[in-house]
Amino acid sequence: MPTEILMPALSPTMEEGTLAKWLVKEGDTVSSGDLLAEIETDKATMEFEAVDEGTIGKILIAEGTEGVKVNTPIAVLLEEGESAEDIGDVGDAPAPAAKPDSDDSAPAPAEQAGGEASGSAAPAAPTDAGGERIFASPLARRIAADKGLDLSGIKGSGPHGRIVKADVEGASAAPAKSESAAPAAAPQAAAAPSGPSGDAVAAMYQGREYEEIKLDGMRKTIAARLTEAKQTVPHFYLRRDIRLDALLKFRSQLNKQLEGRGVKLSVNDFIIKACALALQAVPAANAVWAGDKVLQLKPSDVAVAVAIEGGLFTPVLKDADMKSLSALSAEMKDLAARARDRKLAPEEYQGGSFAISNLGMFGIDNFDAVINPPHGAILAVGAGVKKPVVGEDGELAVATVMSVTLSVDHRVIDGALGAELLQQIVGNLENPMVMLA
Repeated sequence: MPTEILMPALSPTMEEGTLAKWLVKEGDTVSSGDLLAEIETDKATMEFEAVDEGTIGKILIAEGTEGVKVNTPIAVLLEEGESAEDIGDVGDAPAPAAKPDSDDSAPAPAEQAGGEASGSAAPAAPTDAGGERIFASPLARRIAADKGLDLSGIKGSGPHGRIVKADVEGASAAPAKSESAAPAAAPQAAAAPSGPSGDAVAAMYQGREYEEIKLDGMRKTIAARLTEAKQTVPHFYLRRDIRLDALLKFRSQLNKQLEGRGVKLSVNDFIIKACALALQAVPAANAVWAGDKVLQLKPSDVAVAVAIEGGLFTPVLKDADMKSLSALSAEMKDLAARARDRKLAPEEYQGGSFAISNLGMFGIDNFDAVINPPHGAILAVGAGVKKPVVGEDGELAVATVMSVTLSVDHRVIDGALGAELLQQIVGNLENPMVMLA
């Protein structure tokens, strides 16, 4: 029976994407693991692999199509012995329409996928008891439905834990979970005011020359996440000045010694290391907000904001406290380069408990950064500038001073704890030798 290949969810937050390029054509034979297409998410361009074997019978979505919803049929896969004549109406139903304002008028899932008309449409993507979507191939979902299997109890062996045909063929049906045991859905929070409509704003500038710039997926995601962060995360801010003279001297000495290896450490490399070690010294601050609980992490996974055209990424350097400065430098350069090419995998820019945003290279003295949920804090780093300071002997002197601001989620970190974390960061940067101890 022909199988629909659906638009995959390549990250937990993906709702739609752009089918950038087909890597196969109609009539091609594919096996599990073969590359089918390149798909652009809001953050990256990723390769989509086949999870079943067969022949590409029909391509339903042309390459370059934007806004393809997750679970929309994009192609039809034929099994052995099937031909294009067997496809019939599979995949011909229109893509699901945008959800109307009233839930009462929303079509049933079967109607959205073409209902009984297609005769072989895969069941809608299942979810577990917590409402999380279960990743499974269309063929695996259909076999599970025929056998009465509960996919939430099956461990997938496909890419990223996806459930494939082999996982369900040997499984036996288990009693379905009682609907009464499922947790009641939380009431939908009222939508926050979003300001005047686009048409209303455009009307204000009637008669004035302007260019309308279409929002891409990344810009929409940034707008949504940061609006959510400022509305729901109780920020507070801690500020300190850091004297950099000892660090700059130490960095210069190290770079001379590392010159033969082609390594050149930046101030940002030291900041990453200083923050990672501080999270180990103040473990209670190495935490994230998880809705009804706080998760306190053991490793120091530090995210660093990287500006790219049209937005930004926050690639995560995992176990940063355990890596040398030269290793951190090389990894950061690699992540930043691939971030600018939008070639990062989701696991490379998701996670972490702490972030760094450095605008000092742009001449910014100081600023307040917005926390990237679920992180507990973010350090905003300004430029190092020459300033008059009072020395330990009371004499006036000139020093290179860098201003930093720690934005903290008060649900996770209280004031004294945040101050302790920032003090550790300052101590590491003003006494850089201790970071090598």
